[in-house]
Amino acid sequence: MRVLIVDDHPLFRDGLATLLHARGMEIVGEANNGAEALEQARALYPDLILMDINMPQMDGLEATRLIKLEMPATKILILTVSDDDENLFEAIKSGAHGYLLKNMPSQQFFETLTDVAKGDAPIQRGLAEKILNEFSERTRAEELTDREKQVLSLVAEGATNRDIASRLNVSENTIKFHLKNILEKLHLRNRAQAAAYAIRAGLLKTGARG
Repeated sequence: MRVLIVDDHPLFRDGLATLLHARGMEIVGEANNGAEALEQARALYPDLILMDINMPQMDGLEATRLIKLEMPATKILILTVSDDDENLFEAIKSGAHGYLLKNMPSQQFFETLTDVAKGDAPIQRGLAEKILNEFSERTRAEELTDREKQVLSLVAEGATNRDIASRLNVSENTIKFHLKNILEKLHLRNRAQAAAYAIRAGLLKTGARG
């Protein structure tokens, strides 16, 4: 594979380039940030880009989005120290082919590159579990009605049943009915679990004050 390495640490780039070259891969270029990565990708059309996330001028997530828009066939593998959920989900949404942490064993890393060459999309086990959990939560959330999402988001804000009833202009019994349905649909036991679920699933952004 023809590889472009994107990282703002020259020593890391040099070391990685040496290791890849020893494995028979062609290093066609190196970039210090996302903006340089975009320029070099346009000029070199690499088969694979190893992309860091936190870099000056343009980060790896933005560069991934822009490169995939212009060159969808180019594979981008995120290689980072960040196991932050938000970065992981954003990278996948941006079109990254995989997401790896820099602390992974070297043998596992090269086995992963072999899988990439075969067309697989690699994500380390712990990170894959995060994605599956996120997908599961969002899928369950889609089963809720718009009104149930409103009620759930207000629960997460700490509102009582009386507060919620007043804000939505319905009776407290109606709110209790909605909560019962919410707990059943989401397979939750109590109000506290429902509030935690709403925060994890991002339901506080749904505009509950309507």
